[in-house]
Amino acid sequence: MMTVITLAVAVAHGQALAQHEQKSGKEVVETTCISCHGSGLNGAPKIGDAKAWQKRAEQGLTSLTQNALNGIRRMPAHGGNPGLSDLEIERAVTYMVNQSGGHWIEPIDRASPPPARSAEQVVHSQCAKCHQAGAGGAPKIGDRSAWIPRLKQGVDSLVLSVINGHGGMPPRGGAADLTDAELRSAVVYMYNPAAVAAPKGSPARVVASNDVAVVGTTTVYLGVVSADVIRAHPGEYPKLAAAAPSGPAQYYVTIALFDSGNGKRIDDAMVKARVSTATQGGAEQTLEPVTIASSRTYGNYFAMGGAGPYRITVDIRRPGDPNPLQAQFEYTH
Repeated sequence: MMTVITLAVAVAHGQALAQHEQKSGKEVVETTCISCHGSGLNGAPKIGDAKAWQKRAEQGLTSLTQNALNGIRRMPAHGGNPGLSDLEIERAVTYMVNQSGGHWIEPIDRASPPPARSAEQVVHSQCAKCHQAGAGGAPKIGDRSAWIPRLKQGVDSLVLSVINGHGGMPPRGGAADLTDAELRSAVVYMYNPAAVAAPKGSPARVVASNDVAVVGTTTVYLGVVSADVIRAHPGEYPKLAAAAPSGPAQYYVTIALFDSGNGKRIDDAMVKARVSTATQGGAEQTLEPVTIASSRTYGNYFAMGGAGPYRITVDIRRPGDPNPLQAQFEYTH
């Protein structure tokens, strides 16, 4: 009986190690591979030698990993460390390629991924190590002026640079088990760290001070354009210009929705909004779906006289999701 129990404990412990203690490529390289690849010992391609690694990178990750697992020329199997898993070897190879001019994506453990973590958890447990104080030039959390230039090519482009590693930041921000969706949420959170966890059973909700928010698994983008601007540029807003009201201080409030998990645009939601001030509540209106340049957004016109501030409350219902989502934005002309 003791043998069976001992074996069961050993198996469970091994599974726990496989699921929770997989090293990043940087960690593997610094503890194992660096002994030869740091100086080019015994003909090993030196880390940083782009020419030497380019030839090897052309073979692809699968081929290079197999060489490392089996051993090749004077390199022993598993790089001389039999305790390394296949995934850790893959990550080490990817890290060395990327440190030598490559742009590979460090693999994650898709066989046994960890439970999904919130953007706030990811940021405070990992990203804050550099982004809290701006170490090494990293844009600080919530410093919108620093994040906007980095977001000029879009969130997806910035997330890709996080996945690959950029400048002094290693792939996946130094945490190889972070999924693409978690990294995307973390980037949006650092741009606008206003996410607030809703009490269980209540509508998922976030209050945002800028123009982007993450609510549950949905990323919400806000845009506000005056009717005067739309009427003055009918070529840019053909569908909106025709419906622009003639009254004073009319503004078109538009919402774009994306699935935070796969990054795809959400075009089948039901969206309503209310614009209010500290002293006056506004009527709720449905934001009608509109397609501009093949992209679906939701919008409608609201009277917004004066500079504000205004609170724009957006209620969202996605098909198949019984839980309503709510985002609130603070807006000033």
